[in-house]
Amino acid sequence: MLANILDGVMNALSMSSLLANLMGVVLGIIFGALPGLTAAMGVALLIPLTFGMAPVEAFSALLGMYVGAIYGGCITAILVGTPGTVSAAATMLEGPALTARGESRRALDMATVASFVGGTLSALALISVAPLLARAAMSFGAVEYFAVAVFGLTVVASLASGNVVKGLISAMLGLFLATIGIDPVTGDMRNTFDNPNLFSGLALVPVLVGLFAVSQVLVTVEDVVRGVSLKEGTVSKRGLSWKDLKDNTVNFIRSSVIGTLVGIIPATGVSAASFFAYSEAKRASKTPEQYGKGCLEGIAATESSNNAVCGGALIPLLTLGVPGDIITAIMLGALMIQGLTPGPLLFVEHPVTVYGIFAAFIIANVLMLVCGLIAVRGAGKIIAIPGGVLMPIVITLCVVGGYAVNNSTFDLLIVAVFGTVGYLMIKCDFPQPPLLLAMILEPIAEANFRRALSISQNDYSVFYTSPVACIIFGVSLLVLLKPFYDDFRAHRKAA
Repeated sequence: MLANILDGVMNALSMSSLLANLMGVVLGIIFGALPGLTAAMGVALLIPLTFGMAPVEAFSALLGMYVGAIYGGCITAILVGTPGTVSAAATMLEGPALTARGESRRALDMATVASFVGGTLSALALISVAPLLARAAMSFGAVEYFAVAVFGLTVVASLASGNVVKGLISAMLGLFLATIGIDPVTGDMRNTFDNPNLFSGLALVPVLVGLFAVSQVLVTVEDVVRGVSLKEGTVSKRGLSWKDLKDNTVNFIRSSVIGTLVGIIPATGVSAASFFAYSEAKRASKTPEQYGKGCLEGIAATESSNNAVCGGALIPLLTLGVPGDIITAIMLGALMIQGLTPGPLLFVEHPVTVYGIFAAFIIANVLMLVCGLIAVRGAGKIIAIPGGVLMPIVITLCVVGGYAVNNSTFDLLIVAVFGTVGYLMIKCDFPQPPLLLAMILEPIAEANFRRALSISQNDYSVFYTSPVACIIFGVSLLVLLKPFYDDFRAHRKAA
């Protein structure tokens, strides 16, 4: 085991992996800081560039992008009151007030350090919890894996939207699209419409690029046409003091634990972790009346918690194959593209790669700290980059990324179609993650469902006689019913 850990760490510390990690972090900060560019778009665009890389090197780049983008959202939130990412929404409660007081540099430095602390503590949780959870999941059979896939489907139906019906519609569309191609059991053609390009199903990368990158480009182009732009932010000279860090030590730890726990629970969301940590920091503060008026404690709480979600969300992804949010859903696709199947066997069959990913995640947080402290000096210039300059570059990357998978012009058609579909979904308030995750989870659910029936000779009782499967099905039902319960409580409270 020690040899595997050392080999994984050495892979993550190789020059190529470090450069890939650094590139990912820098691009992630830019993508996170600009509202037109999202963390999901950045990770989706980066996947085609990692095809020729070794798994640890590829995930060094992807994790760098993930960590950098989640942190980068705070730059715009603090300077101009517009969160670059959803995760930075709670940071706006204190950031703009600090900027108005001439303490923007102090707020940005605190956000950078807090993000590093939260990400690092969640990495320690990932390293300690994930192997234990994977070992427990080794006893899973076809029935249990089917239950986990169902749990994943119920989770994604409620992701990124307050309307569970629209989430279910998106998931059902994803389930249908996943059936295109050859039946894995009988070998029959399904839903191919006699088009040879569809015999092997829809390629995942063109779908990813179209759904999450091209759609955002179209939304940003619409804003550019309307003349919507961000003003240039100003960064003050006063920075963070050691006393500021010392006073927030307990706040850092408490908020990081909250973020990690929220990340482990799929579909809870980064925003929920930020607001939860913010409220807990305010409740425990000796000066709660300062909150909302530019309180540095609030910045420390929100930023340490939202970056701690990153490590927490990787735990169910790697051990069970259940992504916790939109970005880990895209990373699930990246794992499968690299030929790695997430789940307990990943820790048995590819231990060096797993420990390499752990080490790369820690390195990404260190690089984020260094690059973040440098970036805040010129943050005002970063967020002022016009969309008219960025979008042609992004759309070029979309075309190259979509074509590079199979060198097929048909894949470019898929990019265009799913880009249009993604744009329409955004405009009609339909969540995109359920569609993608249903496409990824459907083969797992179908294969294990049919395998379980084959082993039991078509005895459906196997699905409710397994205690583990029953627990997972019960949790899935609770997750599915929770949005309805929340709506009921909201209507009752309003009445």
